[in-house]
Amino acid sequence: MRGQSCVHLEELNHHSMKPAPAATDIHTTSGAQAPGRHGAPRVEDRRNLQALAAIAEDAQITQRNLANKLGMALGLTNIYLKRLVRKGYVKCVNVQSNRLRYLLTPTGIAEKTRLTFEFMEYSLVLYRQVRQHLRAVLQSAVHENRRRIAIHGTGEAAELAYLSVAELGLELVGVFDGVEAGQFLGQPVRPIEAHRSVAFDLLVVATLERTELVVAGLVELGIERDRLVTLR
Repeated sequence: MRGQSCVHLEELNHHSMKPAPAATDIHTTSGAQAPGRHGAPRVEDRRNLQALAAIAEDAQITQRNLANKLGMALGLTNIYLKRLVRKGYVKCVNVQSNRLRYLLTPTGIAEKTRLTFEFMEYSLVLYRQVRQHLRAVLQSAVHENRRRIAIHGTGEAAELAYLSVAELGLELVGVFDGVEAGQFLGQPVRPIEAHRSVAFDLLVVATLERTELVVAGLVELGIERDRLVTLR
């Protein structure tokens, strides 16, 4: 049975099952523009790497499991798998009459390796750019005697922001996020609505996605725009 037929067979086997949540189109956001050497990876490339990595890590993965990993609806995942099969990245084989197995082809392994390298290269460039930007902004804050820094966010971007804060000898006085979430960087994580309970001079908005929306939300909560520092 050919690869596309294999994909279609599993779609029929799951037709009566409850669809997976979070239907996310594979062509969304402005990130779908072709990147330069160090430009942001395309949405399709990110999705390809996620799918190829998931298949490589789990030889028994099903369409439903893959849909959950990618945050896509089951029907959209079926279409996406067909595309990977057509490109020669993935093949599927029948292991039982109603059971399929997805495998990376040599071309798929090569594509996964290429995308992994490109993402690592982009991440390193972005890391340097963020560090340089934050250092310049926070050094100006030092000259203005604005040394009490808070961070909004608890992910990798927040850890990166903290490195710059620590390097310049500034004081981390608080960490905020959407909800209380235990400890982060030695600080209790407070909901951002509690920002008035912490005396800070600047709030680092530790995100690289939808920054303008996050900033707008923080301004609506009463934080002055000139006290907000973005990562780029």
